[in-house]
Amino acid sequence: MDENLQINTMPLAERMRPASLDDFVGQQHLLGPGAVIRKMIESGIMSSFILWGPPGCGKTTLARIIAHTLDREFYTLSAVTSGVKDVRDVIAKASSGRMFAVHGAPILFIDEIHRFNKSQQDALLGAVESGTVVLIGATTENPSFEVISPLLSRCRVYVFKSLEAKDLDVLLQRALARDEELKRLNVKVLEKEALFRFSGGDGRKLLNILELVCMNQIAASEVVIDNKTVTDILQENIALYDKNGEQHYDIISAFIKSMRGSDPNGAIYWMARMLAGGEDPLFIARRMLILASEDVGLANPNAALLAQACFDAVHQVGMPEARIILAETCIYLATSPKSNSAYMAIDTALAAVQNGTPLPVPLHLRNAPTSLMKDLGYAKDYKYAHDFEGNFVNQEFLPEELSGTKFYDPGENSKEAPIRERMKRLWGDKYDY
Repeated sequence: MDENLQINTMPLAERMRPASLDDFVGQQHLLGPGAVIRKMIESGIMSSFILWGPPGCGKTTLARIIAHTLDREFYTLSAVTSGVKDVRDVIAKASSGRMFAVHGAPILFIDEIHRFNKSQQDALLGAVESGTVVLIGATTENPSFEVISPLLSRCRVYVFKSLEAKDLDVLLQRALARDEELKRLNVKVLEKEALFRFSGGDGRKLLNILELVCMNQIAASEVVIDNKTVTDILQENIALYDKNGEQHYDIISAFIKSMRGSDPNGAIYWMARMLAGGEDPLFIARRMLILASEDVGLANPNAALLAQACFDAVHQVGMPEARIILAETCIYLATSPKSNSAYMAIDTALAAVQNGTPLPVPLHLRNAPTSLMKDLGYAKDYKYAHDFEGNFVNQEFLPEELSGTKFYDPGENSKEAPIRERMKRLWGDKYDY
């Protein structure tokens, strides 16, 4: 290698940031031919929207590409560092320059919009509603929890997905082929599995890891990328915890899996790691609320109530006392019996809906508010359950094509065992699990 080589201090991920839609990798459900965001860009008619997805999947990059493609003024704010005054200043600039805007309203991009408080979000409402700016927000958190309803109602929400292995491979090959700094190195990619595994579907993380591995071997005549080398270098450079950095999703994953696996010691340790690293306690409480329904579920329905109470209490109390409330809920969920039957039931039903032809509602289940509908057979032969012994009568509630389909399979636990027996008693062989 050339000893006089000058190292570019700009991170590889920034050097490789795509500047056009054709170079954008992933999110084909939104940006592929005929997809909703691509159609907006091609038509030039933009409406405000929020991009919800994990880090490193291209939310910021897409906002920049849209502004560049449509030749619009582009303003950006970070919810971490900006206040109400910053929001109003940007809106004033956008408003004053709007009369000179040839290609449409300016685009205002707000990163981590979930961190804006109510006052900051309220300051956006008028400008978004009047079309003074087109708002593009980016968030890793569910907007339903973090964005106020008036603003949410004025924006569409589009879900970004983690990058797939084929997408990560495109980024890897592109970096090796196009980046001038990497092209000067003798890089040999022998294995990719560790690179892709540690990146976790995060394109920025993939490029950061690639750069770290290359820089750690910069003095060598050959830069080797294989699973062992990648693992060894990462283990030497990994930080304790950074809520905005590489380990954020690894730690929360370990936390959730410990609770799901009924290990209170593992769960409380990973919670402590997050709290010590400055994680938002509401983020932790929200994840426990999800787990209470997804993994504890009907095996202990009280878990969802306790998790909701925990979320409300943490919101009202704040740190440091909130740590006790979080710990109590964490231990309760970890030690509770587990069932994912409700989670599996809705996902199975959604798959049936998405993969099949929409089926008509059987006539006897339809509403019949008019005489014409009654004449057409709507609601005919419907049997009112409370008119029968035990408030039950055997009748069909699914379309004929799905008759006998079982979406809900009661779990093997003390709470759902009686449900299983009752369903068998009422429905006989139809619900014979």
